[in-house]
Amino acid sequence: MAKSIRSKWKRKCRAVKRERYGAKELERLKKTLGIKENGTQDVEMLEISDMVTVVDAKKVKENSKTKDGAEADTIERMEVDNGGRVYNKRTMLDQYGNYPVWMNRRKIAKHKKGRAKSEKGNTKPHKRLTRRQKKAAKQK
Repeated sequence: MAKSIRSKWKRKCRAVKRERYGAKELERLKKTLGIKENGTQDVEMLEISDMVTVVDAKKVKENSKTKDGAEADTIERMEVDNGGRVYNKRTMLDQYGNYPVWMNRRKIAKHKKGRAKSEKGNTKPHKRLTRRQKKAAKQK
């Protein structure tokens, strides 16, 4: 299906566009960063040590351990309130018999239909048995 002449032509046109827009995007990015074609830059890069302090991982871990112990009393945990709803995985209903908010009407109807089929197989028939059915039940 993807080998038609039209799709090949569209693919070719997209490749040309990708190339053209890629060049434009690169040019715009260079302009934003202040990089010129001849290699000179508008912004002078300072020594990295002037901008950043380098710290070992061991020191960071030690600091985090000491902070956790000291700040454990001061930090208040955020309470998460999900509305107190408990959903049944099989029926998708909460304790009040409602479906989740994110579930749309079509999906609810489809789910109800499927549930009815599964419940139908589990329940006994409500109609009276025929003589043959009674005879078969006695023989079992």
